[in-house]
Amino acid sequence: MEIKYLHRNLAEAVVGGWDEIFNKRYYADKVIYHLLKSNKKWGARDRRFIAATIYEGVRWKRLYNELAEIKHKFTPKNLWKFLGVYLILNDFELPDWEEFKGISNKKIFNKYQKISNNRSLIASIPDWLDELGSAELGEAQWERELEALNEQAPVVIRTNTLKISREDLQKQFLKEGIETEILKDYPDALLLTNRANVFRTYAFKKGLFEMQDASSQMVARYMNVKPGMRVVDTCAGAGGKTLHLASLMENKGQLIALDIHKHKLEELKKRAKRDGVHNVQIRPINSTKILKKLKNTADRVLIDAPCSGLGVLRRNPDSKWKLNKDFIENIKQTQKEILDKYSNIVKDGGQLVYATCSILPSENEQQVAHFLKNHKEFKLVSEQKVSPANSGYDGFYMALLEKK
Repeated sequence: MEIKYLHRNLAEAVVGGWDEIFNKRYYADKVIYHLLKSNKKWGARDRRFIAATIYEGVRWKRLYNELAEIKHKFTPKNLWKFLGVYLILNDFELPDWEEFKGISNKKIFNKYQKISNNRSLIASIPDWLDELGSAELGEAQWERELEALNEQAPVVIRTNTLKISREDLQKQFLKEGIETEILKDYPDALLLTNRANVFRTYAFKKGLFEMQDASSQMVARYMNVKPGMRVVDTCAGAGGKTLHLASLMENKGQLIALDIHKHKLEELKKRAKRDGVHNVQIRPINSTKILKKLKNTADRVLIDAPCSGLGVLRRNPDSKWKLNKDFIENIKQTQKEILDKYSNIVKDGGQLVYATCSILPSENEQQVAHFLKNHKEFKLVSEQKVSPANSGYDGFYMALLEKK
């Protein structure tokens, strides 16, 4: 962390952000966005500190709560104690402020030692999630994944190859003072070596790239699309993978983006215009007629299924506090229904990719096995599991199925 002397206005901003996240249950990314937007006088270093500190507090919420001994009561007074714990654990000198009176480094480190054998506390996750992850992945693998999921996510972008090559995009970023690295195993990816606001760049305004994690970039390529095909993205959302498919199809053929949320598809429409994508058709799923018309018509179908999102916890740390057992069970049933319903879109000889950003076998290979048992017309061609611990990027699962 660059800042080691804490200015009071930054501390107040962080505490205010936590109040909105913990007490009002707003999403962390939205809180940080509005906080930074409303205080344009902060410099780049201050803005990075505020965003990183708020995210770290959300990520380590259970651990800091335990060390601060505030029993999940996030009053204004307790939030300052919470901040005090963060500062001590991150090697800050605790300011001589009234809010930090009575906070002892020694007491906090002694407490940390006492709970060091409690994995769910030290890893800062709910007990039920610790039990679930351990049961599905095994103790050793689950511990490795937990460690990776508690790290800060790298910033990866995807080159919009409809407009520019990756090498030329890297040069353009350098002109704007942003350094990147080429990720050799990911053909369209650049890794930011230092965090920067890329949304203010010329490259963003001209639609030369999209923000997309390296693992997520694997999904569109897994679909084996070719220019001229008819491709359907059934759970398109705001269209990150849809736009990647468009670039791989070289803007040729028909790319249909479906979703039950019309507002997400409207965002996709804006992104497509900026990116120069014109082979995408937006179709909100507002009746059964949409799917009936598409039955047996697509060369390729993507089911980027709704899931627990456990593979992207380090990118969305607040989601682990919003998840619960019932949600996991319900989402698995939804996955079964979506696979059963949307697979009808694939034509004979066509292919389907089922993907999630989860690392749980019950959402991934077990779902595919259940589907194949009930759909003999499909066969498994290949599957790929992406581990955050092994890859350094988001956790993903992909299965390529072919209709006989």
